[in-house]
Amino acid sequence: MKRTLFIIIYLLSIVCEQTTAQISDLFATPRLPAHNGFVISANGNFDLPFGDMSKRFGISYRVGPAVQYKTKNNWMIGAKFDYISGTIIREDSLLHNLVNNRGGIYNNSGTETGVGIYERGYLIGVSAGKIFCTSRKNGDNGILVQTTAGFIQHKIQYYVSNNDIAELTGDYKKGYDRLTNGVFIEQYVGYNCFARDAFVNFHIGLDVMFGFTQGRRDFQYDIINVDKSKRVDVFFGLRGGWYIPIFKRKSEEYYF
Repeated sequence: MKRTLFIIIYLLSIVCEQTTAQISDLFATPRLPAHNGFVISANGNFDLPFGDMSKRFGISYRVGPAVQYKTKNNWMIGAKFDYISGTIIREDSLLHNLVNNRGGIYNNSGTETGVGIYERGYLIGVSAGKIFCTSRKNGDNGILVQTTAGFIQHKIQYYVSNNDIAELTGDYKKGYDRLTNGVFIEQYVGYNCFARDAFVNFHIGLDVMFGFTQGRRDFQYDIINVDKSKRVDVFFGLRGGWYIPIFKRKSEEYYF
């Protein structure tokens, strides 16, 4: 799988290089120097869990924005926010004190009903990295190596139709949600493409995140115990995003 992902990144870098080269040849312009300015991006992740994360959740997804400033020396500094979402829950003792012998849960009127169970969370952090230029036509293009550090939080969220299960409404559901948070550090390596006066501005690569977290609930009703255990939550994923660069021309006017 890792080999396939690296091949994809390499092929995309070739596409970006060719796009920039064709536009450059068409207008007979020299190699673009690296620009400075703000870069806004919309990003997405496909994550595989490892460590303690894999004991609780399966495959998950992240989406979110980032705002960065790019220098003429190709340093990228900024901040990002990711919303975490997933549907695969592996916690084996979850709600076992509410589930009957058929696997259902009774609502307030005594009727058996189902409960939607999801992974939810977010992370927010500051990033710093550098683009190592690999392009002969565009000084902005190349391999981005970037580190992000910040705060991460995740929990198990329940969806109950009409909120008719007393144990899973209001403050009661906090006794089942496994709220966990702490600090994280993330390393990303990928290809950056800023096409010359074109709409093809993107990045794609691989990242790995280590979360040093801890359970935050004083009591969990289903396990009849405190949930304060320390964890090492790991994500390994494929990350991509679309850039909106706001760079300066020599005239000091900004352009998109």
